[in-house]
Amino acid sequence: MISKENNKYLLLKDEQDDIKDFAAFLDRIYDQFKGKNLIIDLLAYDKASLMDLISFLGLSNRHRVAKQSFVMVNTALSRDEIPDELLIVPTIHEAEDLIDMEEIERDLGF
Repeated sequence: MISKENNKYLLLKDEQDDIKDFAAFLDRIYDQFKGKNLIIDLLAYDKASLMDLISFLGLSNRHRVAKQSFVMVNTALSRDEIPDELLIVPTIHEAEDLIDMEEIERDLGF
């Protein structure tokens, strides 16, 4: 796994080639990034299925309940195919913008 941290978020990227294994791995090491906004770079998985992306749902829910952002970056599916429970955007820049917006919402008490 590749990780890059800045002042707003931690970017995590898989170095292997199995998206479901990556989701399970992140779930196992969750305590290492608990309390940080996350961007999960899944751009390498340009043929990911909905079921592949849903494998991150439990992790996403747990992280968002803790009032932290969990945004995935992937282009395999259109926005219409993605359930509202998952935050998936097509670029890292959009993920950064989304985290900024969520931080503002949290600061305002939403």
